[in-house]
Amino acid sequence: MITNYIKIAWRNLLKNNGYSSINILGLAIGLACCLLVVLYIQDELSFDHYHTKKDRIYRVVHDWKEKNGMETQQIWGNAPVGAALKADFPEVQTVVQFSGQISILLKQGEKAFQEERVFCMDSTAFDMFSWTCIAGNPHTALAAPYSIVLTETMAKKYFADSNPIGQTLEGGVTGGRAAPGIYTVTAVIKDLPSNSHFTFDALLSMSSFRQSWAEVFEQWGYVDFYTYLLLPDGYDIHKLEKQVPDFIARHQASQDGKYSIHFEPMLGAYLNSKADRQPGPVGNMQNIYIFAIIGAFILCIACVNFMNLATSRSLERAKEVGVRKVVGASRKNLIVQFMSESLLLVVFAALLALALVICSLPFMEMFAGKRFALSSLFQMQTFSLFIGIVLVTSLVAASYPAFVLANFKPVKVFKGSSGLAMGGTWLRKGLVVFQFGLSIALIAGTLIVFSQLRHLQQTDLGFQKTQMLVIDFNYDNQVLQNLDAIKQTFAQQKDVLSVSASRSIPGSYFPNAGTQIELPDGEMKPLNQAIFEVDVDFIANFGIQMAAGRPYSRDFPADTINSLVINEAAAKLWGYPDPEKIIGKRFAQWGREGQVIGVVKDFNYLSLHQKIEPLTLRLEPLSSKFITLKIQQASNPETIAKLADIWSTVAPHRPFLYSFLDNSFNRQYEADYRFRRLFSAFSGLALFIACLGLLGLATYTAQQRTKEIGVRKVLGASTFSIVKLLSIDFLRLVIIALFIAVPLAWWAMNQWLSDFAYHITIPWWIFAIAGASSLFIALFTISGQAIRASMANPVDSLRDE
Repeated sequence: MITNYIKIAWRNLLKNNGYSSINILGLAIGLACCLLVVLYIQDELSFDHYHTKKDRIYRVVHDWKEKNGMETQQIWGNAPVGAALKADFPEVQTVVQFSGQISILLKQGEKAFQEERVFCMDSTAFDMFSWTCIAGNPHTALAAPYSIVLTETMAKKYFADSNPIGQTLEGGVTGGRAAPGIYTVTAVIKDLPSNSHFTFDALLSMSSFRQSWAEVFEQWGYVDFYTYLLLPDGYDIHKLEKQVPDFIARHQASQDGKYSIHFEPMLGAYLNSKADRQPGPVGNMQNIYIFAIIGAFILCIACVNFMNLATSRSLERAKEVGVRKVVGASRKNLIVQFMSESLLLVVFAALLALALVICSLPFMEMFAGKRFALSSLFQMQTFSLFIGIVLVTSLVAASYPAFVLANFKPVKVFKGSSGLAMGGTWLRKGLVVFQFGLSIALIAGTLIVFSQLRHLQQTDLGFQKTQMLVIDFNYDNQVLQNLDAIKQTFAQQKDVLSVSASRSIPGSYFPNAGTQIELPDGEMKPLNQAIFEVDVDFIANFGIQMAAGRPYSRDFPADTINSLVINEAAAKLWGYPDPEKIIGKRFAQWGREGQVIGVVKDFNYLSLHQKIEPLTLRLEPLSSKFITLKIQQASNPETIAKLADIWSTVAPHRPFLYSFLDNSFNRQYEADYRFRRLFSAFSGLALFIACLGLLGLATYTAQQRTKEIGVRKVLGASTFSIVKLLSIDFLRLVIIALFIAVPLAWWAMNQWLSDFAYHITIPWWIFAIAGASSLFIALFTISGQAIRASMANPVDSLRDE
């Protein structure tokens, strides 16, 4: 019996190959998109799950509360907290601390590279984290000073295929973290999985840091470390958090009550942490929800196509159903028959979907910034989920058409009516509205995402971003000793307009500094401020405008010891809405005292996701890490080559590492650009599937009205009038979909825009473009079939009348 059903289903599919192709292709694309979304979301949710002790690892989050009510949370904090927690609480089994990410120039023979992804880390790291060691002893690898652990890729980079254990690398980190020296390779580990909330290429022993700067490990106010705890299995973290106030008081960690700590699970570090100063990039749970909804939308559109096309063919099969019932077929037999046909289509669509996904995997890195191996597709969890989606899709998409067809009444069928005409028509219209409503919303969403990212690129940030070449010399002492001469050498080049040096540039790392500035009532108020350490040329070179006072100047030698420049946000924070009134007020910062001499206009030194925060610009050229050149033709290779030659002369011991400020600043938006690519790709596919369904419906409608069209042509109807006749009903449905989609899209995209401190106001014309585009696409899809029907010879359609 089942074999007969499958045979009949196969014959029907072959007989109606056009209908079958449209249905299979549309459903396959929907299933493929859904599976790709599943792979993406699974990867986002899998961060740090490879650690065997993942449920027991927590991070210390450092909290600061200011008197004005401003609160900040940072993962990056002081060193003493780790040892104190281990000593005070026996439930804390292991503590691992590591430094902020550092840059180090490593040399091995003729090979020299500046490595950016390096941490100084405690020797207990391998007792907590599940990194796979392939050479050396992981438990002692970071114990001795000047030990270094390399990833497999790094080991091959410096030592090729030779055994790196026991070999040495010459390196040095300036800026206070670890002294220059000879580092011995003590272990090699496998490259970290990409789904880690922080990654690295090498680890230096924390004891190297302690030797060069031991005093910071006793200072509760110094911030340079991440602290992770390993707790017992099943431990309630709230027990530990209840004891935090007594812990802070016992160690006198907060003299004024502003500082405290709390804990967050490591498994929430990537997607759920709201704290600043993360050790690596973080994800966005909102984007996961958006992609999950888009994936569901696309699958819904594909299922709607399937149901729409199946029910629209009901009249064509009405007589078949009537005959089957007359000769004794039961309702159950008919349901099984039509379910078999639909399930066969779904099976073919599922197989095609797998093929599409396999072909798409190499391109996912370009779109999503992730690389998926073919094996990830056939993991038990992923494949089982896909099978589940296929089964649910089968039931949803196949059951309704089967029950509709099985309910036809033989008497009505042979009288020329299926009894479904009115209900089926309204259903199909409703499904078309649903499809195009989703498609219009996705088109509008795509336009809004593009507009917001264009806004990020075009917004005046308050500083010169283009034509700025940045040389990273990583605090090198030899460069700092000759900094003025090097700057002058560069400034003498005809293509170089100006030169400055600084520790930080917009979009890069910057420290915080405890700062006191005199309030209007004379009180010296301490606050923790972001700080840029700059030279005398920084403000002019970056084109930063003054709001009050003056910038640093060589005409005022005292600027090097008793002057401070701040931004407008800092002036407001200290109670001076009018920046002129803070000029001349006293300040104290990092052992320096004097007067505020200038206030710069606020500039976006962070991404536009964040509001402009208070900032102090301290004159400290010998703390510099970057030399920034404003040049006339940034893209001219001759200019770059000339600058590289100069660098090889003034700093022959260092590679010429340069970047352009606009490129490095825009890296902050990489996640947003990936979101745009994925959003626009999935939106385009959703629209394509909707158009496939509309094409199928238009084709079927034209076929059903063949005789009507023939009569109209005989009576003198023009091609235009026939095209209009066949198109107008569909276009009305698209217009209805537009009015439904606009408010939903406006609300959803406003929620997305709220993640940006500076964002566009959604303009009305975006929805006009989305509506016009959908109308044009629908008309283009329908008109082809309409014109084809209108051009047919009426003799052929009326021959049997």
